[in-house]
Amino acid sequence: MDQTTQCTKGDNVVALRDALEAVSEGVAVFDCDNVLVTCNQQYVDMFPRIAELIVPGTPWDDILSACLDKGEFVDPFGDKQAFLNRASIHRVNFERDVIAEHFDGRTYLVRFKPALDGGCIVTRSDVSEQHTTDAIVHDRETLLATVLDTSPVAIVLSQLDDGKIIYRSQEARSIFGETTHAFQHHPTRKGYLGYIETLHENSASQPSNVLCRRFDGTEFEASAAGRIVEFTGRACVVSAYTDLSEEMERDALIRQVLQACPAPIRMLDLQTGETLFSSPETTALFGEAKPPEEYYVNKRDREKFLAEIHKYGLVKEFKAQFYNRDGVAIWCAVSARLIRFNGHPTIVTHSRDLTEELKVEAQLTTQREAIYQNEKMSALGELLAGVAHELNNPLSVVVGHSLMLREDTQDADMLRQVDKISGAAERCAKIVKTFLSMARQQPSKMEVTDINEIVRIAVDVARYGDLGNTLEIDYELAEDLPRCEADSDQITQVVLNLLLNAAQAIQITETGDRVTVRTRASRNGQSAVIEVEDNGPGIPDAQHSRIFEPFFTTKDVGEGTGIGLTICHRIIMSHKGAITIDKSKKVGARFLIALPTLTQAQLEAACKPIEARPTDLPARILIVDDEADVADLNAEILTRAGYAVDVVNEAALGLEMLAQAEYNLILSDLNMPEVDGRGFFDAIKSDFPALVTRIGFVTGDTMGTASQSFLKEAQRPFLEKPVSPRELRSFVADILNNVGAQA
Repeated sequence: MDQTTQCTKGDNVVALRDALEAVSEGVAVFDCDNVLVTCNQQYVDMFPRIAELIVPGTPWDDILSACLDKGEFVDPFGDKQAFLNRASIHRVNFERDVIAEHFDGRTYLVRFKPALDGGCIVTRSDVSEQHTTDAIVHDRETLLATVLDTSPVAIVLSQLDDGKIIYRSQEARSIFGETTHAFQHHPTRKGYLGYIETLHENSASQPSNVLCRRFDGTEFEASAAGRIVEFTGRACVVSAYTDLSEEMERDALIRQVLQACPAPIRMLDLQTGETLFSSPETTALFGEAKPPEEYYVNKRDREKFLAEIHKYGLVKEFKAQFYNRDGVAIWCAVSARLIRFNGHPTIVTHSRDLTEELKVEAQLTTQREAIYQNEKMSALGELLAGVAHELNNPLSVVVGHSLMLREDTQDADMLRQVDKISGAAERCAKIVKTFLSMARQQPSKMEVTDINEIVRIAVDVARYGDLGNTLEIDYELAEDLPRCEADSDQITQVVLNLLLNAAQAIQITETGDRVTVRTRASRNGQSAVIEVEDNGPGIPDAQHSRIFEPFFTTKDVGEGTGIGLTICHRIIMSHKGAITIDKSKKVGARFLIALPTLTQAQLEAACKPIEARPTDLPARILIVDDEADVADLNAEILTRAGYAVDVVNEAALGLEMLAQAEYNLILSDLNMPEVDGRGFFDAIKSDFPALVTRIGFVTGDTMGTASQSFLKEAQRPFLEKPVSPRELRSFVADILNNVGAQA
């Protein structure tokens, strides 16, 4: 071989070495013993944690082990030996590409090609950033040609001035054929010159998409990267082409899938915010594409989102408020990942509308709150049961004797004093009953009702707590207000709820100091109207139409469930009434409740006394009550009504009396020592079954769980203490009439 031939060959090797360094991929060559022979710097740079180990002579397995030990790879197996075994399979499987994920978030496409000497050539393409690094010349000249010829990238070395080809790799031959000039690889010379101009502007071009032409004349999209180098004293161009046809077909398929995907998916350029892709679902949810910051209700949420995506490269379930296509603020959860697309950092996002989910969560929260409230009310009921029992017995005596005294005396001064005593006692009794009814939450019990009395009780209850010490709560009642048929306990609950809502709004906002309840008849006289008015912060006009909706609340999170006014609305509607907010009220708030009143005929029919069925002989009644004063009072009331009454203070004595005489009616207390009401009832069922239908209960304990369970099971009428003479006489007459009807 003469000197000229050797020089040319050496120059070719140098050129080939330059070409290898111009390749954007990392390239490494291993011999048949799997020992590293050479690699380019791109390959070394892909392993920053073990860069010092990647030198000729290092075995393949040592490099992989070091990568695992130093945390270079994201090990999907969690098992070092399993990872090494898998890597060995990939190394000999030359037809399969491998995706490698590194600790720094970069992802590489790894390909293995067999070398002529039995070894292999490894190429690694940075598919996460897709950029090239500066070429570094390798000193293994002989092996360089083999590396380039086995590379899956089409590499071409051509003269800069005329484009004459000096060298082409095997991949370049398979794509472009035996061309003589580089511009033949482009459909037009203008396209080639534009590519060269890009290389002049930059010492090394970033990979860019160019249109190329195959040897058969067909055109295709390719990723091209190149560099201008000096070779044998002349300026030359080293170019590396990657056929993107398959990738573009995959992209088209992916785009088609995404277009059909029933999920809001979007791609955004990280730097410019430009929307690169938006699925139909995204458009349906958010409308046409616009700058990303315009979607956010709170612009700081956008800053938090970008900070997280920059830091971690992904975001999971980022919850914020966004404007939908109609400009309405909705809650969404956004998951995103940062990728490289066409050489640019790109955000791929998936948005999930949380409207229905939050509604379900609100319902579950309400249900949990309801369960909690039920448990609390149950505990309160148990406490009130004992308190009520102790209060109701003496209240029964005071109320009963005062009412009887009113019937007996004609003295005006005495009547005035009796009215004060009975009025105060009845007021106390009604307050106790109101507390018990609200805790018990019984079904509606419709009866002739004095609306003014309901307001008095509700205001008294509201004043009893801390609200009465900090706010002025008062009422203005209309005289001669028509009566209504209503459940007084439920209407009391409605008025009390409105009072508490107003008072809480005043306390929270520190605006206002007064709540007033008024009653009046409607203009047509067909309704009784209750007004609950305050001078607090009021309710915004925009919320007037929603305040009675379930789960809607103007209070802060955790301060209200949004079901109080809904319950009020349902109660009033069940009474065939109406509850509204006065929209003309500009300072504070005013709620209006209208309840239908009774006509004179309806009132007379409802108030018609129930008389006992006349009999030849007066009915004989047995009263069993451990409270002697209460028992004696009830006996006196019934004796005056013409009944024959026997009284015992123990259930055991009552059973003895039943064995000795016949009784038309038995009135028993529930909460008694030794043998209680249940035991007394069970004994009657066993020993005197014919008397079961003649039993009624008069008790001050209807809140206890045991008492409620028993009364429900026994299916016998009961009267709750304290009892007025009229109520007791009516109760007895009703039972006696039922017994007579059955006979």
